[in-house]
Amino acid sequence: MNQDTTAYDALIEFLHQAPIGLLQTALDGEITMINPMAASLLMPLAPDGNLVNLFDVLAPFAPGLLDRAAAHDRPGETICDMLQVTLPAIAAHGTLACTLGVRLLMLDASTLMATVTDMTQAVAQQQQQLAAKLRDMSRTDSLTAMPNRAVVLERITHALARARTEPQWQFAVLFINGDRFNRINATLGQAVGDELLRLMAGRLARLVRPGDALGRPAPVELTAARLSGDEFVVVMEGLGTAQDIHGVAQRLIDSLSRPYVIREHQVHLSASMGVVLGTQASGDADSVLQDASLAMRESKRAGGARYSLFEPAMKERAARNGSVESDLRQALAQGELFVAYQPIIGLAGGACLGVEALVRWRHPVRGTVPPIEFIEIAERTGLIGALGNFVLNQACREFVLWKRLLGARAPRAMSVNVSRAQLTDPTLTDQVSQALRGSGMEATELQLEITESLAAQDESVQQRLHELKALGVTLALDDFGTGYSSLACLHQLPVDVVKIDRSFVSQVETSHHHRVLVEATIMVARSLGMGTVAEGIETEAQATILTRLQCDKGQGYLFAKPLAADDMTRWLRERDAAQQRRTQLEPA
Repeated sequence: MNQDTTAYDALIEFLHQAPIGLLQTALDGEITMINPMAASLLMPLAPDGNLVNLFDVLAPFAPGLLDRAAAHDRPGETICDMLQVTLPAIAAHGTLACTLGVRLLMLDASTLMATVTDMTQAVAQQQQQLAAKLRDMSRTDSLTAMPNRAVVLERITHALARARTEPQWQFAVLFINGDRFNRINATLGQAVGDELLRLMAGRLARLVRPGDALGRPAPVELTAARLSGDEFVVVMEGLGTAQDIHGVAQRLIDSLSRPYVIREHQVHLSASMGVVLGTQASGDADSVLQDASLAMRESKRAGGARYSLFEPAMKERAARNGSVESDLRQALAQGELFVAYQPIIGLAGGACLGVEALVRWRHPVRGTVPPIEFIEIAERTGLIGALGNFVLNQACREFVLWKRLLGARAPRAMSVNVSRAQLTDPTLTDQVSQALRGSGMEATELQLEITESLAAQDESVQQRLHELKALGVTLALDDFGTGYSSLACLHQLPVDVVKIDRSFVSQVETSHHHRVLVEATIMVARSLGMGTVAEGIETEAQATILTRLQCDKGQGYLFAKPLAADDMTRWLRERDAAQQRRTQLEPA
């Protein structure tokens, strides 16, 4: 036996024992050499046991493989690089191999070389990795890369279960929401809003990671996540005591409320938070989140930029509010709302110079519902726009009717309140214009009242006020003294009338300090060419002092409570008749 024969035998032995399937074929696919591993792997694809031609065996899985091979004519060229072949269920039964990998190349001008490998495990790993990636994606917020609602619910469920078995173990859920985030989206654009959310998420992520600035004990585990929009949640597990939450909550509020720099903008956004302690948690994870959200809304109602601990009474209030909202929607549809009017009196002469329109609700079961019970709910649920538009149109029509019925005895102006939601509605100016045209009322006869805090808001609100002024209506600053303005900046507001809040008027008799403030307001308004109205006058002494301080007008229970339209008509006639009698009795 010569050396060449020995080497060839060794090569054949190696090919037959190789842990990979190897075979050679002619250019037409006829198999000229195949090792046991290749035969074992390919045999399930040949039900008749015919492993004569590779292309025939693979034809059901790669029907174009013969044509691809024919298109190659250079030795060393790869014809296909790891073609995946999934074995039919029947063929794969009883064998570990479910997926084969076939690699085919041109060995020389007349020979093809193929390798066949069992890819079952590799494919399974790929599928597991893909499933894990998809699972991670389903648990991750795409905008901020934070954990999402699914993770939050999982952590709360875990915390609830542990708290049931370990009564001393403490946890808390913190529900965080930006204050007036929608205003930033509306004024600076969604791109800035998205970047703001990412920056908020970054601050939260830094605060909850190990070694953060929250000063928590080492065993505490924190999970920060984004639910949706500008809603974030932090789950704290393993608190030392329930009292620990107060410092943590305030530090989170302080951190999130620091200014954000986005492109050329410095954006200010405070945050409101609701906190559910494990001792107050009940129901499932969704219920705990809902309770934390209720507590967050309490923080917003209190002015924002603060946190509130959940109390069971909040649920009762939420249920009542839900009932009121449902009834209010029905009231708008079925005409249960009506407008009451309170006269505005000239303090110098006693004439009725105007009336203020105030919405009222005649509930079929509860009777007359006071505005304090439904106005805030209307604002929160988006019903305030429809409600405000109803009052505006009804008041304008009633004003024109009084002019026709009463002539010179009719009020000279109609005052209508405008809410925050209406002022941010770009169609408000058109709505006012349509109400004037539809009723036949002159623009100069309509006075729109806005609260002091609204008048000092962003540029979009200022723009809306200037649009309304351009229509010719009068603007009044309502509740002056309770908001953020000062006498020094009164000239910056596009208003014609200042209405002094009842909290100041009620103390002009007894408090020198309040009397001086009222006098200063009247003097500054007069110097700017603005009129003044004192709200909530209840005694003759208050009216006398305000007249002496040269306040132009007043309204309050001293003159009349808010009256329904027909009652207001009678009141106007009776007051005019009384004034005429007084004039006749006065000496010439």
